[in-house]
Amino acid sequence: MGNKGKNRYLKSAHISEAKFREILRCFSLDITATKTSELAGVSRPTTNRIYKKLREMIRDICNNEFPLSGEVEVDESYFGAKRIKGKRGRGSYGKTIVFGILERNGKVYTEIVPDCSRATLQAIIRGKVEVESVIHSDKWRGYNGLVDIGYSKHFRVDHRDNKFSNGRSHINGIESFWSFAKRRLQKFNGFSKKDFNLHLKECEFRFNNREKDIYKILLNILRKHML
Repeated sequence: MGNKGKNRYLKSAHISEAKFREILRCFSLDITATKTSELAGVSRPTTNRIYKKLREMIRDICNNEFPLSGEVEVDESYFGAKRIKGKRGRGSYGKTIVFGILERNGKVYTEIVPDCSRATLQAIIRGKVEVESVIHSDKWRGYNGLVDIGYSKHFRVDHRDNKFSNGRSHINGIESFWSFAKRRLQKFNGFSKKDFNLHLKECEFRFNNREKDIYKILLNILRKHML
């Protein structure tokens, strides 16, 4: 198994570097912790701990990304509980609200929000989007006033009658990310609400690096910063 201290990637390791790399490769291939535990011959608690540490590292990486610029799309989506009859309004009662910003031909950024109010959405946009950017959104009132705070190029698409695109003014990119995230999260058959943000950020990280070798990316990071 190897001795403690000989693992260059994991602090206070009780497994060998070879075993850790095997677990990291499974994680990179998006194999569940349960299956990885079986494949690597490592206990489920140990595998779970490593998976959680990797997700926490990924969360920190995503949250420290540089501001988005160029043409960006903004939108919200709703995860979790099913719609409750009698409840109306933006999204569904009981769901977790996620706000997303996508840089066309670039990265996506996501953040769990308490509501879709103008104050909430504008605060995130101001912190993550360069003021010279071109912003595309739907007609939700939460996006009113972006021009007033310096975003002079704001175009809106009407979702009514399934109008998701109007020439260059569309939010197809961020809609594509929502589909990817929800499809991927379904395979976990549920997880605790407190862990949702870690899973969401993992979706973000995988989407942003979808054309790259995730195993190599993570290994290079871990060579500089042990887990």
